[in-house]
Amino acid sequence: MSAEERGTTSSGLDRLASVNLNLLVPLLALLEERSVTKAAERVGLSQPAMSHALTRMRRLLGDDLVVRQGSGVTLTPRALELVGPLRSALQQTARIVNFPVFDPATDRRIITVAMTTSTAFVVGPRLTRLVRERAPLATLRLRTITVPSESTFTDQGVDVVLISEGHFSPYPRERLYDDRVVVVAAPDTPAQADALELLTTQPHVVVDTDRRVFPYSVLEDKGIPYRVGQLSSDFLLVPFLVARAGGVALLRHQVAVAMRRLSDLRIEEFPFPLPGLGIDMVWNPRLTDQHFVAWLRTLLLEVAAGL
Repeated sequence: MSAEERGTTSSGLDRLASVNLNLLVPLLALLEERSVTKAAERVGLSQPAMSHALTRMRRLLGDDLVVRQGSGVTLTPRALELVGPLRSALQQTARIVNFPVFDPATDRRIITVAMTTSTAFVVGPRLTRLVRERAPLATLRLRTITVPSESTFTDQGVDVVLISEGHFSPYPRERLYDDRVVVVAAPDTPAQADALELLTTQPHVVVDTDRRVFPYSVLEDKGIPYRVGQLSSDFLLVPFLVARAGGVALLRHQVAVAMRRLSDLRIEEFPFPLPGLGIDMVWNPRLTDQHFVAWLRTLLLEVAAGL
């Protein structure tokens, strides 16, 4: 490196001497909580002190950061860009100064797991119980998504994303649990009718979407006739409607099993071979707290083992 390059780097770092780095911790809390009150409680400041810190952060960064929207607040585009890098920088700083490793018994962090509503229906209750038992001061945040995007992994402090094996991710992934498509029907359908007969004789309850719903494409490719009797915009309403009002639907096995605990439901295997529908864990690439990652991974695998 040339003297000129060293000078540029040095001067860039030296300018940090004029910045109050103590503002970065409340800044991250504010961006993740999206509430001055909650952020103040999280970092141990009074609300007036947090409001004063917000004013200084806005002046420092030349951006409003959070803006009022209806009854709540939303982050500006600049604030959204800051969440991932700021979180990573503070975690690295904690490691440099040799703070104690992650201790679930005392840690107060927000643990954020993103997944579809159907996956949350399967893993959410058990994961909630385990976090409550083993990290009693932490807060579990479940964020529901449809199709994951790049921003899913970097925005809003998401620690891990649970996605179907069919969805692409540029980051390493690990199987959490396997799943498959099954046929679900009302409990009063003819007992002697097999899955294929149910599919061709019972009205189907289907998710209302413009996309061709898998695995209906398989039925169509094989020339299997079926009739749609009801459309629902809510995926989790489908098995409930089938159980209570009759008909048939195609559903993930784990969702069907979870729903059967709440409402009587007949479950049959899909009559044709299909690709797997396993759920994978994809970790936020900027998450550097490996003690925390190992702990949360163990919890998720324990949840999956109980399915």
